[in-house]
Amino acid sequence: MKILVCISQVPDTTSKIAFTDNNSQFSTAGVTMIINPYDEWYSLVRALELKESGVATAVNLVTVGKADAEPVIRKALAIGGDEAIRIDTDANDPYVIAAQIAEYAKTENYDLVLCGKETIDYNNGVVGGMLAEMLDMNYVGFATKLDIAGGVATISREIEGGEEIDTATLPLVVSCQKGMSEARIPNMRGIMAARTKPLKVVAPAAIQSLTSIDSFEMPPAKTGVKMFTIDNLDALVSALHNEAKVI
Repeated sequence: MKILVCISQVPDTTSKIAFTDNNSQFSTAGVTMIINPYDEWYSLVRALELKESGVATAVNLVTVGKADAEPVIRKALAIGGDEAIRIDTDANDPYVIAAQIAEYAKTENYDLVLCGKETIDYNNGVVGGMLAEMLDMNYVGFATKLDIAGGVATISREIEGGEEIDTATLPLVVSCQKGMSEARIPNMRGIMAARTKPLKVVAPAAIQSLTSIDSFEMPPAKTGVKMFTIDNLDALVSALHNEAKVI
């Protein structure tokens, strides 16, 4: 069984965010880029566990991005991926990302495609579903557990007030979230091996973006806390109603 894991490059959560070009472009100056945690901790690690258990024979990685994404994909190789593919185009539109990955994967006969439930920069959470549609595969989203036996996947998902257990036949696309597996840290052997593992650069397909970013806007600065005494509840109710507008 061949597994393809989708890897996204995102800013570290501790980065200071800024925008350029009249707030239309995200500024990468001084920003450390990392593997999207949902892709790394859950999708990639679960794929490696399936390979280590003998269920899978190969774990390949794919990312959509320019050359500056290669350190991130190399780290994923250091964690344990067998080989990587970088589709050489910008990763700004989820439709384009899904379509580019689908165009590559159509001829590679993958049995299982794993991705994180969302990226921590745009939080769209739509690439997995679109990718499944484009590849004509079954899809299960927001999975917390994944087991495969006899060509059938058993998947657990969190739902409102409980847990849902699904079964689906391969080939299959699954988006993963917390609970799927535990994070791994690449060791020195993995880091050294990653330098020689294949990283293939693929020219992008001619795909038209369906969306564009007009501008970014920073959230309003936090204001000070208002304190109310217990004998001034009328003022508290008034503030909740007229200022916070929560009642």
